[in-house]
Amino acid sequence: MPQDLFGIHGKALELRSQRMGLIASNIANAATPGYKAKDIDFAAALGAAQNGTALKTAAEHATRYRVPVMPALDGNTVELPNEQLAFSENAVGYSTTLEFIRGRVDTLKRALRGD
Repeated sequence: MPQDLFGIHGKALELRSQRMGLIASNIANAATPGYKAKDIDFAAALGAAQNGTALKTAAEHATRYRVPVMPALDGNTVELPNEQLAFSENAVGYSTTLEFIRGRVDTLKRALRGD
């Protein structure tokens, strides 16, 4: 399994991907009355995954509702600037993790070729 080959980095990439989807859903529902913004506590989910919990289960257990600074009158808790910031930070983490994995794959390919 690739996640075993890449250790924590494979798990981190999958969790970052799940988190990105959740944040994107928050952004898409910014105008939906009553929508409650959610996020994944990345550190908690990754820690659980490292301790043997399945990634999906770890992400589900680490999903939390966001507490808004200024809740909307319609009950929507999405605060667009905060979501955009979280999305950007997560995207940087995703890209960094992906580059690390690419470097690892390149190293493995060179080793297999005998370079």
